[in-house]
Amino acid sequence: MTNDNNENKDSKSNKDIDEFTGIETTGHDWDGIKELNNPAPRWWLWVFYVCVIWSVWYWVIYPAWPILSGNTKGTSGYTQFKELAASQSEIVARQQVYLDRFENGSLNEIMNDPELYAFAMAGGKSMFKDNCATCHGTGASGSEGYPNLNDDDWLWGGRISDIQQTISYGIRADNDDTRISQMPAFGKEGYLKSEEIEAVVDYVLSLSGSDITSTNEHGKTIFAQQCSACHGENAKGLQEFGAPNLTDKIWLYGGDREDIFNTVYNSRAGMMPAWKDRLDENTIKQLSIYLHQLGGGE
Repeated sequence: MTNDNNENKDSKSNKDIDEFTGIETTGHDWDGIKELNNPAPRWWLWVFYVCVIWSVWYWVIYPAWPILSGNTKGTSGYTQFKELAASQSEIVARQQVYLDRFENGSLNEIMNDPELYAFAMAGGKSMFKDNCATCHGTGASGSEGYPNLNDDDWLWGGRISDIQQTISYGIRADNDDTRISQMPAFGKEGYLKSEEIEAVVDYVLSLSGSDITSTNEHGKTIFAQQCSACHGENAKGLQEFGAPNLTDKIWLYGGDREDIFNTVYNSRAGMMPAWKDRLDENTIKQLSIYLHQLGGGE
């Protein structure tokens, strides 16, 4: 008994006790800094044990561990594809409540039905982001070569039926019903000399309220001879030809002198795909109504 008591006393006396806290240290010492041998809090240990048990359950229920043939499948049979299919089925079921009425309704009927109108706007907004925002921007404000769809400057008409036709058949797309307009490359093809194009550019700039104060009669004469057939005698454009209004300050390819000169000299021929073979009729109707309601529809 005496020897055992002495051994216990020796073991206790060998422990390194921190003099400030009275807690045993681990024996590690870094430049006089000692690590206290504090046990982990009881609550932390319980959380850790629960997490371990939960992880084992998760590995059994759900796909988890990689194996040679792919991964463990889990007893639940869960996959992201099944989850996506279930979500899509739910969306389709919700849409079906409106789809029959929407499909059989005319554009005017849809516009005058609050439920169908809300359905069209929600679907059109979503489809626009998926299919149109790449060119026209997420806010439909456009960029150089891609029209701003928020204003009232429509090359081919801003009625819902016009917008529907443009979306369906595109601009200069590969189908018989596409919208087509062709502006001559007046300089490149030799129809006008550079100085004549400069005169036309001066005249066009004067129409949109530029700093040019005097009317260029030579440019006005050339415009009447070469340009008015498409842009109109008053230069306000003709939608049946897809010819833009030249009297405002809305320019698809830039409105400074150099940009307009390049347009007249080389022409422009932007292209928009036909969506009739890519999107169903209901989606095109939703897009048409959504674009019409952005603020600039006629």
